[in-house]
Amino acid sequence: MKTAGIIGGMSWESTIPYYQEINHAVQKKLGGLHSAPLIIFSVDFSPLAIMQENGDWDGIAGTLSGAARSLQQGGADFVLLATNTMHQVADRIEEAVSIPFVHIADVTGARILERGMKKVGLLGTAFTMEQEFYRSRLLERFGIEAIIPAEGDRRFVHGTIYNELCCGRFLDSSRKEFLRIIGELSDRGAEGIILGCTEIPLLVTSEHTDIPLFDTGRIHAEAAVEMILEGKRLSRVQS
Repeated sequence: MKTAGIIGGMSWESTIPYYQEINHAVQKKLGGLHSAPLIIFSVDFSPLAIMQENGDWDGIAGTLSGAARSLQQGGADFVLLATNTMHQVADRIEEAVSIPFVHIADVTGARILERGMKKVGLLGTAFTMEQEFYRSRLLERFGIEAIIPAEGDRRFVHGTIYNELCCGRFLDSSRKEFLRIIGELSDRGAEGIILGCTEIPLLVTSEHTDIPLFDTGRIHAEAAVEMILEGKRLSRVQS
């Protein structure tokens, strides 16, 4: 099996599902006592969040590029960045290593196309929703139009992510607001909704709405499993 390198901690709440989902999938496919070879570099999110607010994306790129190099030096065969927002500096991270970098928007875009959709809603931090790095990649590479909520709703989503979800707080009142916003995006023509922050699925899942949801963290983890098991027999193998 190949070894996955994960840059996590942004927040650590959403890094945990990566570890769980990747290992569950590998064990399900290979059986026995198999688990996934993983290396996780979990950063301290607080200084990075301050850099975000200050627009210091060069500082963020330096920190995360260093993490990626450490993963490569530690034996990782490929790298995942377990956050949507920080993909703003994905190109810089990719340049810092010689191993593959698995972009979260690319695997999500491919999944949306598999469902035959061309217009979706995008929820995430204000950086992900309002800056061009995510929506333009979906449009240019996959022909997918991503629409975003109104300004007040964007502020609510952003605040909830940082003040509640990243801190392990999951409130029914916030879930109701998210579902209202999802419904409004659907009314505007969104065929599905990208949960473009890896914390959002900790609050809202397909159990809460009939509108198709694209859980970017889960999709990213599934892509990692495919790469980990590349060339490996997928019949059940007993240890």
